[in-house]
Amino acid sequence: MGSRLRLSVFGDPEPSRDSVDEAWRLVSGDIEASEAAMSRFREEAELVALDRHAGSGRTYAVTRRLRAALVAADRAGRVTGGMFDARVLRDLERLGYRGVDTSPRAMLDAEEGPAAPDPGSRWLALDRVTRTVGLTAPVDLGGIGKGLALRWAARTFIDAQGRLPHTWRGAMLDAGGDLVLAGRPPEGDRWSITIESPFDTAAYAAWILPEQGAVCTSSIAIHNWRLDDGRAAHHLIDPRTGEPGGEGILSVTVAWPDPAWAEVWSKTLLLAGPREIGPLARRHNLQAWWIDESGTVSMTPPARQATYWAMENGADRRTLV
Repeated sequence: MGSRLRLSVFGDPEPSRDSVDEAWRLVSGDIEASEAAMSRFREEAELVALDRHAGSGRTYAVTRRLRAALVAADRAGRVTGGMFDARVLRDLERLGYRGVDTSPRAMLDAEEGPAAPDPGSRWLALDRVTRTVGLTAPVDLGGIGKGLALRWAARTFIDAQGRLPHTWRGAMLDAGGDLVLAGRPPEGDRWSITIESPFDTAAYAAWILPEQGAVCTSSIAIHNWRLDDGRAAHHLIDPRTGEPGGEGILSVTVAWPDPAWAEVWSKTLLLAGPREIGPLARRHNLQAWWIDESGTVSMTPPARQATYWAMENGADRRTLV
């Protein structure tokens, strides 16, 4: 996932070291299985091999984990009306954000223009008899892959509670700032989470009190670079144009019961841009916060109910919860 992984376990009394070590073994092992299936940065990953055969017209046997991830990504595209599209790999590589070379594919030519996919076309072939899958185009599972990895690892941890040598109160799984919150926090009845400022990673832009579930952020603050022609680029590709999208929006945070869908919606909202992000988030009744180039934190009505503090044009704004 390219993110630092951290597991925090809370209990009363404090969990034993043996209990925490066993919980970590389970969680990190599950994350490793997801990396082996979905990473595009590992030569031996299943997705890399499948991408190399994209467009062959054949289907291939893959693990249940990768098959579930591809089905989830396909569904996310349909639910978001094509705003989420896994077929951005070609454009990511064209723009310089490359993983393992998945040649043979004629997609690394820097002279190529954007290769925006047809939003109405299907890219996943699924043989329900043989349980094999095939791709019409190479894909990047990116954020949804990270969200699914968190979903499955958290489920493994929760399912194992009866076998762990400690009774837990709550737990937090953190992958580079994307969180899964389970049970109750170490103090009080509501989790207390800060949203990082895209201008300064040592500062935060909002303080929120979400319910248990997931809090995930899509941001252009980390994976960004300059192209040879001087243009700014980042890794969040608008499938409608094949170019970095969401101009004017720096980051979007979504709280949702499931981390995979929190990832999908945070990316989708960012790509909607400053004019459409509010109406889209409200239409889907999302608990969402977003930060624009001025540093202002905007939010939906459901998000406002879970916000204790936020920045507006560099000034404090406090809201009741």
